Amino acid sequence: MTQTSHDRLLIIDFGSQVTQLIARRLRELNVYCEIHPFNRVDDAFLTAFAPRAVIFSGGPASVFTEGAPMPPAGVFDLGVPILGICYGQQVMMHCLGGKVERGHGTAEFGRAYVTPTATTHPILSGWFDTDDGNGGREQVWMSHGDHVSEIAPGFQVLGTSPNAPFAITANPERHFYAVQFHPEVHHTPKGAKLYENFVRLAGFKGDWTMGAYREEAIRKIREQVGDQKVICGLSGGVDSSVAAVLIHEAIGDQLTCVFVDHGLLRLGEAEQVVTMFRDHYNMPLIHADESDLFLGALEGISDPEVKRKTIGRLFIEVFEKHAKSVGGATFLAQGTLYPDVIESVSFSGGPSVTIKSHHNVGGLPEKMGMKLVEPLRELFKDEVRALGRELGLPDAFIGRHPFPGPGLAIRCPGEITREKLDILRRADAVYIDQIRKHGLYDEIWQAFAAILPMRTVGVMGDGRTYDYALALRAVTSVDGMTADYYPFTHDFLGETATRIINEVQGVNRVFYDCTSKPPGTIELE
Repeated sequence: MTQTSHDRLLIIDFGSQVTQLIARRLRELNVYCEIHPFNRVDDAFLTAFAPRAVIFSGGPASVFTEGAPMPPAGVFDLGVPILGICYGQQVMMHCLGGKVERGHGTAEFGRAYVTPTATTHPILSGWFDTDDGNGGREQVWMSHGDHVSEIAPGFQVLGTSPNAPFAITANPERHFYAVQFHPEVHHTPKGAKLYENFVRLAGFKGDWTMGAYREEAIRKIREQVGDQKVICGLSGGVDSSVAAVLIHEAIGDQLTCVFVDHGLLRLGEAEQVVTMFRDHYNMPLIHADESDLFLGALEGISDPEVKRKTIGRLFIEVFEKHAKSVGGATFLAQGTLYPDVIESVSFSGGPSVTIKSHHNVGGLPEKMGMKLVEPLRELFKDEVRALGRELGLPDAFIGRHPFPGPGLAIRCPGEITREKLDILRRADAVYIDQIRKHGLYDEIWQAFAAILPMRTVGVMGDGRTYDYALALRAVTSVDGMTADYYPFTHDFLGETATRIINEVQGVNRVFYDCTSKPPGTIELE
């Protein structure tokens, strides 16, 4: 458990995929918080942690099923404010004498509108607006099959929705609050205001900043590493670079960066990364050209999970080899972020569902010769960029689009070949050049081309072609947990497709992917 002088808010995780978004909202308010899974929070933990307030997350379970996740009974006797979100509301009602049921016509998924009751409370200060065209209703994002059918004694109703008669409830005397919707997601427009009201009522000073995170992270790195040597897996992307600069600030020459060229990089990327770090950062850097090793191992593999795990295993083998070459490094540092963690494994051992393995999380072998140092593991991409600015990295570098550790392997669905990778590199370079020329790069969270596992018939110069189809992807996002496709104009898409087909031999058809996340993920695999 982190030792800190700041007032602390405890988030008890019941398995929601968006629990960390609660933490993000709190960080935006400069409130220090920690997420801990329900099965690791007992009365002794509560005493040691001494939270100023507690939030119950959402989750996929039903409170009335055997073995359903529950908080420790002592949490309700701490005398601190508690906020329950979705499953968190249901578990609060269930534990305090209310009733939760599952019934036909009571489920709500997606957009809904909450209407205030006659009762008001400071938790809803500035929430309901009668001048917004919705008649005083407020849009929220619901995701529940069960519903509260009877509120616990002492609670009152502050808001209702068509299928949730107890959408917002409160026990003013005990400072307990509970909502059926998810205020942490983007689709609840005023959700941040609800958290702002809650932490204000709980008495938080809002004194936790990215500067404070930097200090805490440096202290924890020094405590973890001691006088041992560390190698850092450097990809040249924002995440691993910020991690490297942060760790170097903490332990100096105990750190050696290893840049692995796995043959799955973008056009000219290896040269750019090596030049940038050798010219601008005073850190030891090993350039490991392992393209033959990786591409040989991936030959004939088409399953995306096998790809990721193969790449993860090979990365570790390369890192372990170079750990010996620098005199026995015992730690491996990575730029793992929270979206990687939540999609790969349950965060902090919690009950959330695995979506896909990431090469630096779910792709790691069970037995590894080095211990991990992951100082960004609880941060989102926008927070990493803020930390990068705090560390003095230039804005032009911090603003680069994310690039996945497995590289082009997950932008090449199906079997990987050198021919397809070469086509993909050149097409992606044209696409990004188009985006930059039109001044759109900074409006887009991430953009890339993917080569599809199909060939299509075309006609060029009065002759028949049978070449690859290409998909273009561009999304807007804040944290990578959710995303919308970028609304390019038809003129832009037509111009870009024409350039790719004219300039990249092997492509005769171009598609644009207009899928959001969810239901899709940002990358294709």
